[in-house]
Amino acid sequence: MKILLLADEESRYLWDFYEKGKLDGLDLIISCGDLKPEYLEFLATFAHCPVLYVHGNHDTKYKTSPPEGCICIDDAMFNFQGVRILGLGGSMRYNPTAPFQYTEQEMKKRIRRRWFDLKRYRGIDILVTHAPAKGLNDLSDLPHQGFVCFRRLLDTYQPKIFCHGHVHLTYGNIPRLDTYGNTTIINAYERYLLEYQE
Repeated sequence: MKILLLADEESRYLWDFYEKGKLDGLDLIISCGDLKPEYLEFLATFAHCPVLYVHGNHDTKYKTSPPEGCICIDDAMFNFQGVRILGLGGSMRYNPTAPFQYTEQEMKKRIRRRWFDLKRYRGIDILVTHAPAKGLNDLSDLPHQGFVCFRRLLDTYQPKIFCHGHVHLTYGNIPRLDTYGNTTIINAYERYLLEYQE
């Protein structure tokens, strides 16, 4: 299964220099947040597969103009051809009035609300977030700190893939790929093509 992961910066390769066929063969597109809704709409128009997304901390425009033709999986479980996907967008709260920002306790509550889905689906295969997990390629400043509760999700359910954005690869020595237990961690900054083995 070919899954195109996106986050944080619109890919000029896919948008400015789009050519017919560049999106052929994809089974799924997943946005990990902070992308223009027009960009996701563009991809949804030309790709022959679903486009899923979670909110990034800068996606305030989504409140009034969500990307048409795309599926929001924020605070939701999504089953795609037997692959169980959980979406949890947003970042650590650093602006009290901004949407899509959460304290550690607020994120824990969001996860607890999914307990029935997690039980019904018997776990998850792909965890999609905007922010990273605490201590797993996050940064020390509050806006870019990861969530401890994401690590607990990884410990409990051991998904095959944990994909996130938020920490741009241009910030410095940030790895694209990492592992935590049995989980492959992918920083989806700009774009990454995942060959998912079911």
